[in-house]
Amino acid sequence: MELPLEAYMTSYSDQVTIDTALRTLQTQCMAEYGLTVDLPRPGVNPPAYNNTISIERRYGIADRKQAEKYGYGLPKELTRSAERFDTELSGVEVEVLTGRAKTDFRPPEGTKGDGAYLGGGQAKPARTEHQGKRLHEGGCTGWSKRQIKWDESDAGLISQLASKSLSDARSNEPVKKAIKDWSACMKKQGRSATDPYRAMEQGYASGDGTTKDAIELALDDIDCKQQTQLIEVWFKAESEIQKRLIEENKDRLVVVKTRMSEVLAAAKAVN
Repeated sequence: MELPLEAYMTSYSDQVTIDTALRTLQTQCMAEYGLTVDLPRPGVNPPAYNNTISIERRYGIADRKQAEKYGYGLPKELTRSAERFDTELSGVEVEVLTGRAKTDFRPPEGTKGDGAYLGGGQAKPARTEHQGKRLHEGGCTGWSKRQIKWDESDAGLISQLASKSLSDARSNEPVKKAIKDWSACMKKQGRSATDPYRAMEQGYASGDGTTKDAIELALDDIDCKQQTQLIEVWFKAESEIQKRLIEENKDRLVVVKTRMSEVLAAAKAVN
């Protein structure tokens, strides 16, 4: 299944291409300050989903084979958090790289895999120069993004539209009926969840979602989804809403898609 807005999202493979170019530029930039650093290599820790829409679990758990083994959880190789590199870099290296002081540095919430998380968080400003060379605005991280003209606000627009489509789809009458039917099916199995998200919350209530009880709940959840065709109904409704949103925002989305193509071309030129 692929929702219409996914055509405007950066896939994981494209993100790796962008991140690889950024790492190359950042390493070169650091060298100009006499600093040699070994930054995390993109593509080492793939995330659980191909893009931010997370279609695999957008309407709750859906993969029965995976659920039989992990319940609501995920294989460990898909749950590794973004690598913390700041503890391995000296204070001056973090400042030159990010434009922020090391003491308060944190990767932003919601980063996944090994994506572009350098320079995030609320931190104190860095020194203004190092070895007689003025630091770039946003450090080497900010400089690297400007070199390939990567505008991270583009992803924000797509995310906003995707959030609206999911919310609006839940109010769709066929979807409401399918959720109600799913809940009735779950009740027959002795479950009290009113919607798939509640079931997932219950699955994680006593741990990491992989307990015996969580696995049994997950399998009932998926079986009821199949019986009621909940995922298919929800996906169809959201697809139609996204088509409308794309039409309403077509001018802005054309700009986003064009700009992303240019960013990828620039990233490939660096790599």
